[in-house]
Formats: sequence, structure tokens, C-alpha cells
Amino acid sequence: MNKEILRLAIPNIISNLSVPLLGTVDTLLMGRQESPEYLGAIALGGIIFNVIYWSMGFLRMGTTGMTAQAFGRKDQTAISQVFGRAMVVALGVSLLLVALQFVIADLSFEVLHASAEVEVLAREYFLIRIWAAPAAIGLLVLMGWFFGMQNAIYPMMLTILINVVNIGFSFLFVHHFGMKAEGVALGTVVAQYVGFVGALLLFLVKYRSYLKGLSMKALMEIEGLKRFFLINRDIFIRTALLVFVFSFFTDRSATQGDLILAINAILLQYFYWLSYGVDGFAFAAESLIGKYKGANDLQQLKRGIRLCFVWGMGLAFSFMVVYWLGGVFLLGVFTKQTAVIEGAKPYLIWLILMPILATPSFIWDGIFIGLTASKAMRDSMLASVLVFMGCYFWLTPNYGNHGLWLSMCLFMVVRWIIQSVWWFRGK
Repeated sequence: MNKEILRLAIPNIISNLSVPLLGTVDTLLMGRQESPEYLGAIALGGIIFNVIYWSMGFLRMGTTGMTAQAFGRKDQTAISQVFGRAMVVALGVSLLLVALQFVIADLSFEVLHASAEVEVLAREYFLIRIWAAPAAIGLLVLMGWFFGMQNAIYPMMLTILINVVNIGFSFLFVHHFGMKAEGVALGTVVAQYVGFVGALLLFLVKYRSYLKGLSMKALMEIEGLKRFFLINRDIFIRTALLVFVFSFFTDRSATQGDLILAINAILLQYFYWLSYGVDGFAFAAESLIGKYKGANDLQQLKRGIRLCFVWGMGLAFSFMVVYWLGGVFLLGVFTKQTAVIEGAKPYLIWLILMPILATPSFIWDGIFIGLTASKAMRDSMLASVLVFMGCYFWLTPNYGNHGLWLSMCLFMVVRWIIQSVWWFRGK
């Protein structure tokens, strides 16, 4: 089984690490501008897209879990129907987002706290990047479906393609055409559509036969629709709560001034590198656990859980060592602004601890998605958010940004403790 886990995990790790690489390059491009306001602008603009795309993450996660279980049962009709239902929802949601872009922008900047200069730049970034929504949300479905089909190669190819195109065009727009935040946003739009077209072509090359199982009558079958929306409802709520935590974190950073906002924007890149790396094993767990549940093979299911944890925690320890030895060096890679580098150093300790504190929750998420245990994911996230908010209001008045980071660490720990209890109690 180790070989099977690595067959799924290694392509996922490679593709996942290219995702924060994009954020790293965006941060690097803006970090080398003349003012920290550009870093703050893409951080705030990023909050809005985190809310949108992370909230839509149920389309990838739910699609993966249900497809993997159908794959384990060898039910080709169910595999087709999951894909069709998810794509219809993705198309409807993405068109609605584009149509309501100005309303979303106005509401978002009413809620977010930032200086007037940062808000102007962030709004410009948002109104360009929102046009990537149809491609980005469609890609969530295609990626999730490929994972459920035990195919980690296609998502790796697509993610690398998207990020290479994105980085290339962002550099082109910023350095050659003299754009700033708007150049980074436009690079993202181009890359998402290139990736979406590429994903459709790959689907047609290998999986065209599954289109035969699609029909409006099959897609509207009541029991199938009920299960699809119940699972995705709970995953949506769970993901919306997660988005709230990270949005609240960035918003509270902004209330401490543009310097702290810039510092935390950079330090969050460390966290994203960790989460996307370890998620390689979480994604492997989604595919494997879903397949073994669908096949009703409890012995292999339990063995898969144990081995995914072993591999995931091993990678987490590697991240901890890298951040311990090279954390200060990485600050200089992200920005040349001395005030930001010096201001960030005291907070590196939280990023050194984060790999060990947060990784179990990432692995459990993958396991729960494979089990389609969406209600348990929702409930454990709700409890963790309540702990996070309580810790924030208790700690930050006296400890400032350290209190904010400690609250985030406790949020991660509480998540995996609750998830562990749920599993070991036999729920």
C-alpha cells in the first residue's frame, strides 16, 4: 500500500507545492515595489477570493469522495452522474459571481479593514481577477473528479501548467508592461482559462466514454440529488467556517497597521507551503479511503489511514526543520523591505511549530472526505472556530500579533483532537 499512497501523493505534492509557489511569486513581485501597500492589496484581494474559491471547495472535495466510492463499487453510471451534477452547479455559481462582481466588491470592502490606499489597489485587483471564476470553479470539479478516479497525474500536469503560465504572465505584465497589482490579477485570469481548456481536453482524451452516462433524467434523480447536496452542504459550511478564520486572521492583521498586514501576508506563505505539501497525503487519503469504503474493505481502509499519517507527519517534520534553519533566509527572498524582515522575525516561532501542530488536521480532512463524513467535518470545524474566536479575544489584547498566531495554532490543534475522538469512538 505504501507504493499506492506514494503513487497518489507524490504527484499531488508536486502539483500542490506549485500552488503556493504562485502566491510566493505574487508576494515577491509586490514585495519589491516601493511600498508595502501593494503587498497589503493582494493580501486583501486574496481574502475575497479565498472566501469565494475555498467556499466552492465543496465541489472538489465532495466530487472526489463520491467519485472514489463509485469507483470502488465499479459503478460507472454513478461516476458519470457525480461529474455531471457538479459541473452544472459550477457553471451556475460561476456565472452568478461574475454578474454580481460589483456587489461582492462593495460588500467585501465594507467588511474588510484597510487604509484607503490599500483598498483602492485591492479593488482594482479583484475586479480583474473575478473574470477567472468560471474557469477556476470548473477546474475544481475536474480536479476532484480526476482524484476520485485515482488519477493524480492529470491534476499535477494541470496545476503545474496553470502556475507556470500564471507566473510567466504576471512577470510579463508587471515587469514588461509596468503594471502592479492589476498585472498579477490579469496573469491569474489568463492562466485559469489555459488550465480549464487543458483539463477538458484531458477529460475528452481518456474519459470520453463517461459522457454516455449523462442525461438530464439521470442527473435529476431524487435520491442522487439529495445525497449530492447533503454531502456538499456540510462540506460547504465546513469550508466557509475555515475561510472565515483565515479571512478574520488577515482582517485582524490589517487593523494592526500596514506593516503587520505585510508581515502576516508573508508568514502565511510559509503556512500555505506546509498545507499544500502535506495535502499531497491528504488527497491520497481522499482517493484511497473513498475507494476502500466503496469496496467495503475495512481492513485496507484502516491500514490506509495509518500509513497516510506516517507519511504526512514525516513530511511535516521536514517542513519544521526547514523553517527552523532557513526561516530568516526565506524572509529575504520574499521582500527587501528591512522593516518587514525585522518585524517578521519574532513571529517565525509560530511557523516552526505549525507543521507538527496542524498536519494531523490536514490528514484527517482527507480521510473524512474519502468517507464522505461531511457532518463530522462540519461539527469539528464549528467547535474549532469557537475556540479560535475565544482565544483571539482573550489573547490579543495583551499579546497582539503573537496572540493572533497562537489562536491560529490552537484552532488547528482543536480540529484534529475532535476528529481523532470522532474516529476512535467508532463514529
